[in-house]
Amino acid sequence: MSFEKPSFDDLPLDKTGPPGNAWGLFGPNDQCGMLNLLTPERTSAAAREIIDGVRISTDWALDRISTPAFDRAPFAQTIHNKAPRSVNDDVLQFNTQTSTQWDGLRHYGYQKERLYFNGRTLEDLLTTKVNGIHAWVEKGGIIGRGVLLDYVAWAEANNVPLKPFTPQSITVAVLDEIAKAQGTELKTGDILFLRSGWGRGYAQLSQEEITDLANTPSPPAIGLESSEATLRWLWDKGFAAAAGDMPSLEAWPCQDPNYFLHEWLLAGWGLPIGEMFDLEQLSEECQKRKRWSFFFSSVPLKVPGGVASPPNGVAIL
Repeated sequence: MSFEKPSFDDLPLDKTGPPGNAWGLFGPNDQCGMLNLLTPERTSAAAREIIDGVRISTDWALDRISTPAFDRAPFAQTIHNKAPRSVNDDVLQFNTQTSTQWDGLRHYGYQKERLYFNGRTLEDLLTTKVNGIHAWVEKGGIIGRGVLLDYVAWAEANNVPLKPFTPQSITVAVLDEIAKAQGTELKTGDILFLRSGWGRGYAQLSQEEITDLANTPSPPAIGLESSEATLRWLWDKGFAAAAGDMPSLEAWPCQDPNYFLHEWLLAGWGLPIGEMFDLEQLSEECQKRKRWSFFFSSVPLKVPGGVASPPNGVAIL
């Protein structure tokens, strides 16, 4: 798809809509947003990132969050034996927000206007399948060139304290420093991954600490700075999707509600947000090769009208 992308200063595209929206950029009925940047040409070019053929899963186990926050139910599996035959079925029950997930375009709307991507209302979502995550799968999934910006490695190399369970904000200036230090070129249509240290920190918590964290109202977490500078950077880079190892891509709680990334990215631009991705092994393999770009494949669950989904993500180096 060839198109002239407006500048950040041209936003909102729908002047009657909420701040920062890019509604109509890919047509009034579009349900894929920035995933439209994953053209056949870019996916084909991304295949050239495969050099060693090493495959790395980027999903946590569905039951890793033993005590989810925000009163969400934990993962449950029931195995049904079909006696007298030696046959088993299993039934899975889980909230798509309690492990690694892509937030879909039904997940978060503009809070004041109560509108979702491309101006859809809650009634639209409840009475139709519009903006469902199945639309991404029907378009071929989230498959293209992935890039890892390893904030943890950069922070440790520069003696910057890591505070994963605080609203420590990672700025655009730091992101550019990391990319420069890694020698990583960021390209239009890339799938961005940010390793903040939250995932590594969570793995080191005791069950008591996990429970205390879950019981904290709006548990604080490291993440991207909620600012105009961050949004301008994300727009100008032209990412197809953005993900991190933390529970909300932005530092939480949101530090500036005028630039709430969930609103602008999901409801405004249709840019998928990935949360709680497992980036530890990927970081190790990238560091070993001194190469932080790779082929990435993710095919979410094909749930018509789905709000979010495990990524089923694989990075191939």
